[in-house]
Amino acid sequence: MRGCHHVVAFGAALVLLCGAPAQGKPAPKADKKAAKPSWDIEQPKVASRQQAIDVQTGTWMSLDVSPDGKKIVFDLLGDLYVMPITGGRAKALTHSLAWDMQPRFSPDGRWIAFTSDQGGGDNIWVMPAAGGKAKQVTKEDVRLVTSPAWSPDSEYIVARKHFTSRRSIGSGEMWLYHRSGRGKGVQMTKKKTEQKDEGEPVFSPDRRYLYYSRDVSSGTTFRYGKNSAEGIYAIERLDTTTGRVVRVAGGPGGAARPTPSPDGRWLAFVRRIEGRTALVVQNLRHGAEETLLH
Repeated sequence: MRGCHHVVAFGAALVLLCGAPAQGKPAPKADKKAAKPSWDIEQPKVASRQQAIDVQTGTWMSLDVSPDGKKIVFDLLGDLYVMPITGGRAKALTHSLAWDMQPRFSPDGRWIAFTSDQGGGDNIWVMPAAGGKAKQVTKEDVRLVTSPAWSPDSEYIVARKHFTSRRSIGSGEMWLYHRSGRGKGVQMTKKKTEQKDEGEPVFSPDRRYLYYSRDVSSGTTFRYGKNSAEGIYAIERLDTTTGRVVRVAGGPGGAARPTPSPDGRWLAFVRRIEGRTALVVQNLRHGAEETLLH
């Protein structure tokens, strides 16, 4: 139902823009003083209906485990759900026309940060972990802000700010925001190119390091058909005390989705091996890696 809603609205806009004026009548001149049309995601100006959906599986989902290990939160078809980690019925935390995704529990278990377009474009929002009214944290109206991750003290959120370019997905920078929404954020990394992706930020448990992934394939422009066996993404680590950046994992098959362990000793990530996605764990003390799932 969500997809149809957006397609219908987009289609109507196309008809309006492409329609020719009536025969014999000149096209009306645009009124420069006329107010720009507003679009409220929650109040669509097209006919819509509700459709019940009952599913047992999902794809392309983001999930997170609560700090006490008892619950998981996940996104499905643009809404957020929470359920016991042992299984059971999922409880909806959001159920609006906005597209909500990428939920992350705060380390103290009180909050959930997530990405939502309910303000008109992708921004970071925060809501109580038990559900309730959400508050907008970032207020970008040009850049898209996604992939939230908490600082260990549950006070700040690091996220990826997207920079569009002339082609494909553009690039990204990591920015830090206070969960209250105060201020405009603090830049933590600077994009290396205009067209190659950087994202997936996450703090180490002691907050000293910021891990993130970056497209390190050759050249400065985006290329289709890259060879994952040669390595596309690599994981980099920013030392927030010195500003030094080092590459932590990469090489053949690449490395993406960095996830430090709670004790700071290990780094889990994914890598492509023989055409399949593998789960790899690296010992951060001496760099030894072990493939857990392939």
